[in-house]
Amino acid sequence: MEQQSPIPVGHFADIGNGHQIHYHDSGSGAPVIFLHGAGAGASGYSNFKGNFPEFAEAGYRSIVPDLLGYGLSSKPDLLQYDLDFFIAGVKGLVDALGLKQVTLLGNSLGGAIAIGYALAYPEDVGRLILMAPGGVEQLDTYLAMPGVANMFAVYKSMLTGVDAMRAVMTMQLYDPSLLTDAILAERAPIAATQTQAARSILKVPDMTSRLAELSCPVLAFWGVDDQFNPASGADKLMAHCRNIRTILVNRCGHWVQVEHRAMFNRMCIDFLHHG
Repeated sequence: MEQQSPIPVGHFADIGNGHQIHYHDSGSGAPVIFLHGAGAGASGYSNFKGNFPEFAEAGYRSIVPDLLGYGLSSKPDLLQYDLDFFIAGVKGLVDALGLKQVTLLGNSLGGAIAIGYALAYPEDVGRLILMAPGGVEQLDTYLAMPGVANMFAVYKSMLTGVDAMRAVMTMQLYDPSLLTDAILAERAPIAATQTQAARSILKVPDMTSRLAELSCPVLAFWGVDDQFNPASGADKLMAHCRNIRTILVNRCGHWVQVEHRAMFNRMCIDFLHHG
């Protein structure tokens, strides 16, 4: 008997090299691609299930992929995953679906991918929405953050399954009660299918010096209680991006789209409607 998927199964796009990207696709209109963060067991659905249906209802085609190496997408067993690897996966999806002028909406690693993609393929991108994006610090800064240090300690411990998920993710939220059993149950089975590269250090460059190249409008969010990604990164976005609005949120950790869902959805949709 085939084991049931812990997340709903959507569509699969062939992107070449024998790889597939799994994605959910709802609504119609201008396309918004939701890019989730790293962490064992992550998937687009688990990260954005409280967001993308409202975007679809507001008149946007909401495309929610699992990054290569995550969710139900292909998981190449490489020594290390780097930013170009993830960008290539998203580019493969954009090309497979024939998308133009996309809005890339990315959290954490997904934010770094959004920035990197917009720098590599500016003609594809109409807008960026970033939530505590990676890619604006040196690696040592991230590794020193309490949440990241705890995550790698858990990976090296004897904890497995839901217990490991809880130990890693508790620091992700300002209010840990938002870390529901359902979220843990979605992520733990997927984590068991991932390669070592997904649990290792991801090679993401510091792109701060290139932020001025971004010509599209940017909306950014940052939780000031973020334990994974220092909120001082918001200052870098503001100093270097040409056209940006940044919203700092108190009583908020690393998951603004979950922790302040109604505000996040409302402000993003307003940005997409009016700029």
